[in-house]
Amino acid sequence: MKINKYPKKESWPELVKRPLLKRKELTELITDIFNEVEKNGDQALIAFNKKFDQAEVENIQVSEEEIENSENLINEELKIAIQKAKENITKFHSSQITEIQNIETTKGVVCWRENRPIEKVGIYIPGGTAPLFSTVLMLAIPAQLAGCREIILCTPPDKNGNINAAILYTAKLCGVTKVFKTGGAQAIAAMTLGTESIPNVYKIFGPGNQYVVAAKEFAQNYNVAIDIPAGPSEVLIVADEQAIPEYCAADLLSQAEHGSDSQVIFLSTDEKIFNETIKETEKQLQQLPRNEFAKEALKNSHFVLLKTVDEALEFSNLYAPEHLILALKDHEKYIPKIQNAGSVFLGNYSCESAGDYASGTNHTLPTNGFAKNYSGVSLDSFVKKITFQHLSKEGLQNLGKTIELMAEAEGLFAHKNAVSIRLK
Repeated sequence: MKINKYPKKESWPELVKRPLLKRKELTELITDIFNEVEKNGDQALIAFNKKFDQAEVENIQVSEEEIENSENLINEELKIAIQKAKENITKFHSSQITEIQNIETTKGVVCWRENRPIEKVGIYIPGGTAPLFSTVLMLAIPAQLAGCREIILCTPPDKNGNINAAILYTAKLCGVTKVFKTGGAQAIAAMTLGTESIPNVYKIFGPGNQYVVAAKEFAQNYNVAIDIPAGPSEVLIVADEQAIPEYCAADLLSQAEHGSDSQVIFLSTDEKIFNETIKETEKQLQQLPRNEFAKEALKNSHFVLLKTVDEALEFSNLYAPEHLILALKDHEKYIPKIQNAGSVFLGNYSCESAGDYASGTNHTLPTNGFAKNYSGVSLDSFVKKITFQHLSKEGLQNLGKTIELMAEAEGLFAHKNAVSIRLK
């Protein structure tokens, strides 16, 4: 971990940089994977499963029998937990359904907007070092609420060619239509191009490593939309003198354990809390089963001592974290100062894990500084918004002169004539 005490503002841009792979090498690799999937379809995916995941898979599609059997492989307590999380996530995302509003902009001119579901969506679920069945909830629930006709899911198989039972159980619970055994950039290529088994989709959702993120960006060359550039996980904590070092350390490590390319940032205005949190992080790190990933992530992470909370929030807005935790006494008064963050957790008891699993908000969030210009996934991510308008004869008479003048001023006389011919 990198420790910085009262760094000058000129050094902040260096401190907010993310660890990244070389872009050129990444682009070349992704292009090769897309070409291979386009050329050889399912066979390419089977070969990639063997190469990248050491998995022998004969059939890419998960059978109905495997999906049905998943229920018997999960204990009842976990099923109840998944169902509780589903209730909360459904409740929060259902509140985002909007009513149609007819707006009369001019007498006789009525405009409105209606939602239509994106018909075919693809969900990518990381499943390598951590099978993220929670992400199935976060993506399939709003897709189902939006009314998406086809919800397909791709996730990497284990070395025995199986998919984690909790992923399959959750997929069935949330209305996923088909599940496929393929991961990484090749899964994104399959959902983009389509193969013998996997249908091509209109929009791809889901987090992943830098290869998955690069593949999602590349997919846009094929007129496929993506949710957000969601890459390696990250958290930034702002802590004052009333923060609890044990809690701060636990939150930092909860993100660091995602993978070696994750990043965590700790900002504090209190030197005692700052030093104790560093010690507590090192102590808790030793007890983690996944401490090898966390250790690597901490090498690219920063602990920064600053003078004021305002300064810390200025740093945070520059960094634009995926997750922002305010371990502050008067956190409410600082809410208006937050400009760039994927999701915010307020106070000592709002652990980031709550949002990851069961509070109800979505955990698919912008990373890598994209919180400056992207929102996290919501119900809106799964719909298109189509505008409608109806002009009565009176409406066109009321608005016609305005349109004619504007069209003529732009030199677009056919536009003007489309109005004039009706007004005659």
